[in-house]
Amino acid sequence: MSSEFIYLASKSPRRAELLRQIGVRFELLLFDDDAAAEALEHPIPGETPADYVLRVTIAKAHAALARRAERGLTPAPILTADTTVVLGSRILGKPATRAEAAAMLGALSGRTHRVLTAVALARGTRIVHALSRSRVRFARISAAQIADYVASGEPMDKAGAYAVQGAAARFIRRIDGSYSGIMGLPLHETAQLLRDTGAGW
Repeated sequence: MSSEFIYLASKSPRRAELLRQIGVRFELLLFDDDAAAEALEHPIPGETPADYVLRVTIAKAHAALARRAERGLTPAPILTADTTVVLGSRILGKPATRAEAAAMLGALSGRTHRVLTAVALARGTRIVHALSRSRVRFARISAAQIADYVASGEPMDKAGAYAVQGAAARFIRRIDGSYSGIMGLPLHETAQLLRDTGAGW
């Protein structure tokens, strides 16, 4: 294990938990203004879901590099990531309201959707990135189940209005792909980027 540390440019507790799981030392490097972070996540018309999630992740890396320089911080590597849920060609972001969360869950009920998570590592002047693609099959969910889950508050601030590691696990019939990627940080791809760029893990 390396004695070096990286910056994690994400406020997601799940990403922090996953980095700890593989023994990566990190410090948080966050936006001063949440609105600035959210502004990066607006899709461009005609953009494919894969292009969208990669663009957002790389934009987050550039923004984090600027923050690190502005604050005069140690020039350690910076890790960024973004996750999107895709149903057909439709990107399901984070629900803004409980009604929107319920509508998303209703759309996912009984269907298979994709989860795309991009991860980028900025080291020196280089930004390298990878994309994890997974498929998730939901069982049919009743209106009452959706209402109970939304009332728990868990769907809010989650892409696609659910957390695979939370109570929504009972809705999932099948996963093909990366469980950690669906959580928000694909550990295989992350570890590979850290090794390939000489970060030492």
